[in-house]
Amino acid sequence: MEKIYDVVIIGGGPGGYTAALYAARAGFRTVVLEQLSAGGQMALTHQIDNYPGFPEGVDGFELGEKMQAQAERFGAVTEYAQVIKADLLAEPKALETTEGTFYGKTVVIATGANPRQLGIPGEKEMASRGVHYCAACDGMFYKDKTVVVVGGGNSAAADAMLLSRVAKKVILVHRRDTLRATKVYHEPLQNATNVEFFWNSIAEEILHEQKVTGVRVTDLLTGEKQEISCDGVFVSIGRKPATELFGQLKLDEAGYIVADESTKTSIPGVYAVGDVRTKVLRQVVTAVADGAAAVHQMEG
Repeated sequence: MEKIYDVVIIGGGPGGYTAALYAARAGFRTVVLEQLSAGGQMALTHQIDNYPGFPEGVDGFELGEKMQAQAERFGAVTEYAQVIKADLLAEPKALETTEGTFYGKTVVIATGANPRQLGIPGEKEMASRGVHYCAACDGMFYKDKTVVVVGGGNSAAADAMLLSRVAKKVILVHRRDTLRATKVYHEPLQNATNVEFFWNSIAEEILHEQKVTGVRVTDLLTGEKQEISCDGVFVSIGRKPATELFGQLKLDEAGYIVADESTKTSIPGVYAVGDVRTKVLRQVVTAVADGAAAVHQMEG
């Protein structure tokens, strides 16, 4: 049990590395367990324009590396390891990884949430190059252009509304004949002059050359196939939180860890920060705030 830390942080995204920064500066022996590279989902975004302090925007991968370096400057350690089992009720809490078992007096879960994908041809190839999963992050690239939004729930409706204020035209493709989103979205979308609907339709292929050129859709009622020309595609069919290992914690119906602004979970000494917890807005700036809040609770 030589690897006992005051704080073990699972996930090296903005929430995880902010927690590491605050914990290390507070004098806690801190380790970040990251399976790939710093930044998490943020590292997949080529340009982040809505994080304060970067007037020209910043590359997500670069920002992740800067956050890592800043936390490590104060003594935080990064271990590249995948957590395969977590016992959060043990004393100390035990995290079994591909690089051995790590023990922590406290644990910060910052594993994030991954966007659900369509799984259609062209999607993977054009990810972040015309296919996007966050309108708030990438919508501004499509000023005065035509975009397709795939989905019909709250996230798709919110994305379509946001994009309608930026893009020349927004085309919403949904497999049903009406939105699943809450009623508050219906009227504004129906009244938006630049929003068009393809009901009872599914996207079957992202068309592209060097750039995205369109989407091939199929009408579920008639079987008719059609090509929609567009400059970008926003896939808005929900997210899947990375909580498979945390069945000891209270989760909501969508699988997110139940934790309020304090970031405290149902187990004392375990905190959830960033996209993995129940929250209204999942953005880099709110993940960073969570990381600071978690360490504040530890010190309290």
